[in-house]
Amino acid sequence: MSTTPREQAILSRLYATFSPTTCLLEDESAMHAGHAGAASGGGHYRLRLVATRFEGCSRVARHRLVYDCLDDMMQSEIHALAITALAPSELTG
Repeated sequence: MSTTPREQAILSRLYATFSPTTCLLEDESAMHAGHAGAASGGGHYRLRLVATRFEGCSRVARHRLVYDCLDDMMQSEIHALAITALAPSELTG
């Protein structure tokens, strides 16, 4: 499955900032076609990110780190981002 230039830009920033062991970005924009946010052109994404940077951080702090990483993209290119951010120690079996 190929990624769009926008997805590549998002992934590039995430990898550069977090050096994640897992980084899965799913474009869910098609599921939101027709709603007001979709009209702006910003995409809807689901992210699963596993990185040591999240050890000892609260869920809110983790989300803030991701939003800070993607800040200017959140203003135009990303309309919605559902985040699952985990530390490696939180992974089971």
